[in-house]
Amino acid sequence: MKTQWKDIPVVPTSQEFLDIVLSRTQRRLPTQIRAGFQISRIRAFYTRKVKYTCETFSDRLSATIAGFPRLQDIHPFHRDLLNTLYDADHFRIALGQLNTAKSLIESVSRDYVRLIKYGQSLFQCKNLKRAALGRMATICKRLRDPLVYLEQVRQHLGRLPSIDPNTRTLVICGYPNVGKSSFLKSVSRADVDVQPYAFTTKSLFVGHFDYKMMRFQAVDTPGILDHPLEEMNTIEHQSAIAHLRASIMYFMDLSEQCGYPVKAQIALFNSIRPLFANKLVFIVINKIDLVRPEDLDQETQVELQGMLKAGEVELLQLSCTTTEGVMGVRNAVCDRLLAARQAEKLKGSTNSSGEPTGRMADLLKRIHVAQPLGGVVREAFIPEAVKNKAKYDKEDPERTRLERDVEEENGGPGVYNLNMRKNYMLEDPDWKEDRVPEIFEGKNVYDFIDPDIEAKLAALEAEEDKLEAEGYYDTEEELEDADEADIRYKAELIREKRQLIRNEAKMRKSLKNRAVIPRTLKSKKLSQMETHLESLGFDTTNVAARARSQSRGRPRGREATADGDAMDIDTPKTPSERVKSIGRSPSTNRRTDGVSKDASRTQAERLSKLSQQKMNRMARQGEADRHQTGSLTKHLTVGKRGIGKTNRR
Repeated sequence: MKTQWKDIPVVPTSQEFLDIVLSRTQRRLPTQIRAGFQISRIRAFYTRKVKYTCETFSDRLSATIAGFPRLQDIHPFHRDLLNTLYDADHFRIALGQLNTAKSLIESVSRDYVRLIKYGQSLFQCKNLKRAALGRMATICKRLRDPLVYLEQVRQHLGRLPSIDPNTRTLVICGYPNVGKSSFLKSVSRADVDVQPYAFTTKSLFVGHFDYKMMRFQAVDTPGILDHPLEEMNTIEHQSAIAHLRASIMYFMDLSEQCGYPVKAQIALFNSIRPLFANKLVFIVINKIDLVRPEDLDQETQVELQGMLKAGEVELLQLSCTTTEGVMGVRNAVCDRLLAARQAEKLKGSTNSSGEPTGRMADLLKRIHVAQPLGGVVREAFIPEAVKNKAKYDKEDPERTRLERDVEEENGGPGVYNLNMRKNYMLEDPDWKEDRVPEIFEGKNVYDFIDPDIEAKLAALEAEEDKLEAEGYYDTEEELEDADEADIRYKAELIREKRQLIRNEAKMRKSLKNRAVIPRTLKSKKLSQMETHLESLGFDTTNVAARARSQSRGRPRGREATADGDAMDIDTPKTPSERVKSIGRSPSTNRRTDGVSKDASRTQAERLSKLSQQKMNRMARQGEADRHQTGSLTKHLTVGKRGIGKTNRR
């Protein structure tokens, strides 16, 4: 389980966040586009800019959110510690604001990508891109306070000590300046600041030490003042560690050099006693080189003994100055903690009737204790030879010769070679030095130790020949059983369901990117319209007559004038004359029609050319080019941009 968060990435401020995203977009994407390009290429250029900026924002926000711990996934001790230090509600709100900003940026990107898809010019597409990036930047700037808060949380989380809630733990608590940090420094390798004044320890300190080849951790808490729990500040709340399976060591100073009387220390213990429910509690009397419990007055001794009666509380004594009893107190507390943890495990492995369950039952099943039949009691028996065996004495000439003595007689280490086979008990002593191979001629020797191996092999071959003669191996392969067929059927259904889900996702994605502007109207035949309207019960006579009258061309003959014959017909016209006659009226020049003088007409044309400049072509500079004036110095316009001032964007 994770016990510290030193690898959380740094959370930048809103301005730094914006600079990082825009710089990355500027570096990774092309920056040149011209009005002479096809409109599809211009749209793709600015669409890519908007999409890439949105992806960069989303990736950075997702990385920031994923770097912080999820409160529902961590140990209750760490969850309550985070709630005490930073307020879990504020922490959730800050992360939720980042997640909401991510969703808003993605929504802005989708909307403006749809608009750019129908942009009609480079200028329009460019303005849409600027509007999209501006709205994203506005959303990012609104995250100023959450980002600053999360950066402070990250820095504090990185400074917290690594406390494993499942490790054997000693929690040291008490009034300030009673010797808690001195004890921790004496029994562990923790680098704790020890000073002769109060409130030296302002945060949790953790020290580790080994006892009986097991790792222990001791937590030194800040001093607890004598006031109600709801009035404690953040530093003091860290002492109330309710989720640790630990032993509580409440330190007291009977000499009152800490600045608090003994009665105040007893009253504080009685007020915080509910925090230590279901835990081993020890009252440790420090500075016994100055005052011992026996030196107190009778009334104080009675109150001190009253603390011991309130549950299973033990009284221990030590002096960190003279190191008297320090290791004894540590060993006693560790032994009691180990015994309590073992009893808790055994208690959790039995049911209400006392019978073992779970891991305990599995363990007992593998253990068998043999008892003599008939109720016979087997007493312990030690052979007389063992009782009469004399103690080994190197100076005794009649002592039992050891292999070390033989080694010294034959030249000592490096010269004498120990023979491991000389005490073998075999039928023939000459067999002691024979080498028995494990592999002989490519076969395992152990396979041929069985004397009946040949008979067993012959019986097996005869059985195989009999089965083959009976046609046992000639039968067709059996069909799959019902279970296997059912599994295959269910697997096929799962595959079909997954394919349907993929198809639905594709349809949703295609509908999301579909054009919101309707298509151009398509022409329909008049007969189709009449058929449809008649099927709905409408009379189509007038509608059809009006449509046919509008579809007819102009009359080719010219009507007679008032003084002519109405039956006269004009002479036929050539095709070019007919086109001119039915064509539109000639367009007018609005710039020169209202000007009567040539000088005024020339002046109007000159002003028109100045006010309406055409787009430069043939690789000349245009309005979409990234242009830098000559007044800027080179070091301001070239090279990689840093994260400094970027207001020029």
